Parts: sequence; C-alpha cells; structure tokens
Amino acid sequence: MNVRVLVVDDQEIVRTALRLVIDRREGLSVVGEAADGEQAVARAVELRPDVVLMDVRMPGTTGVEATRRIARDWPGPGPAPRVVVLTTFDLDEYVHAALRAGADGFLLKNSHPDQLARAIRAAAGGEAVLAPSVTRRLIDTLSALPTALLPDTPAPAPGPDERALTELLTERELQVLVLVARGLSNSQIASALGLGEANVKSRVNRILTRLGLDNRVQAALIAHRAGLTGTPGMPPGT
Repeated sequence: MNVRVLVVDDQEIVRTALRLVIDRREGLSVVGEAADGEQAVARAVELRPDVVLMDVRMPGTTGVEATRRIARDWPGPGPAPRVVVLTTFDLDEYVHAALRAGADGFLLKNSHPDQLARAIRAAAGGEAVLAPSVTRRLIDTLSALPTALLPDTPAPAPGPDERALTELLTERELQVLVLVARGLSNSQIASALGLGEANVKSRVNRILTRLGLDNRVQAALIAHRAGLTGTPGMPPGT
C-alpha cells in the first residue's frame, strides 16, 4: 500500500525537508504541499491524500480550523484524510485544539525520520499517533482550552463513567477500548486478545460509532476519564 501524504506548513524549508524525508521511505509519497490552512483544505479535496501533516501555527486560516474542516466537515468525495498535527511545542494549546477538532494525533517537528514514517503509516491505518505518556496531560487540560481557538466547536462534554461504558459497549469492546487507551496498535491488540487484526479494526470502529467519537485519541481520553486504564487485569471476553 502506498500512503499518499499532503504536507502543510507556512515555511517552505520545512515542507522541503519533510518531502525529502517522506519520499525516501518505501510506501510513502508526498503528493502535494500547502502553505496555509485554506490551501490545505483545497489541496486535500483536490488530491485526496491518505494523510495530511498539518502545521497548527500558520497565518490566515490556522491549522486548527483546517483540521476541523477536513476531519469533521469534509467537503470532498470519499473518506476524509487522516490529519496528524505538526508542532514545535509539546502539547501547547493549539495542539489540544487540533485534537479536539478531530486530528488523529500529533508529532513534534524534530521527530526522528523513522518516527515520522511510522506515524504516517499508523495514521493511514486508523491508528492514533499519540504517545501513551502524554495522554494523562491531555485529559488534565483538554477541557480548559480558550474557546477563541475553535469558535464553532462546543467544549467537550464530560465523558461517560465506567458504569455507563459497560452499558454502551460489550465486554470485548471494553477490553479493546482499554488497550487502545494504553496506546496499543491494532496488531498489538489482536495479539493480546487472540483476535484477528481485521476483527480488532472492526471493533474499534464500532466503539467509535457507539460513543459518537471521531478517532482513537478521543476514545483513549474517554477511557482514561472513566478510570478504565487503571485496572491491572483484563476481564475474560467472549
């Protein structure tokens, strides 16, 4: 599978560097570039990439707004591309806002090329691009974002508690949700639970649908808020 990537950054030198890194990786190719959020949406509709690498701090239409328009209000044909936010700053308010707008994760711009390639492939496969170590900090601050960053997006409502989740999801789906929140990929979850990878992917999609979520990052936050990830053992599934 060749993963087609759109690179969005207001600095040409950054776009060129990312293109060089990505195009040298087997199975990855840059199909286009954009210098601001408005161009990003237009180019995404035109080129229909699998993944958009999105700088969040840009003049004009910000990466946050462009992320919302691509991830939640996709105007193009077919499924919306996956959006991975690029940032110089670890977990700043713009990153939080972009994740709330529907981004599938974030990367620092100085990430190692191997990490960048893995993240692009993971996003294309529907995985969350988010280190488990930062999830706790996300939960602590996500609800306190300045509303000016996302004027058209309501603040996130409190997630369901553990009891509510047990009523919404099957026992096996709860197991999958816990492992998603712990940062495991579909293949790792499949191995841990003795399931096929396609089966896990299907269950993740059902979890997102039943909880009304956009992506795995939001599912992980819901699980952490409900206190599910602190459980040391996994209940037996059927």
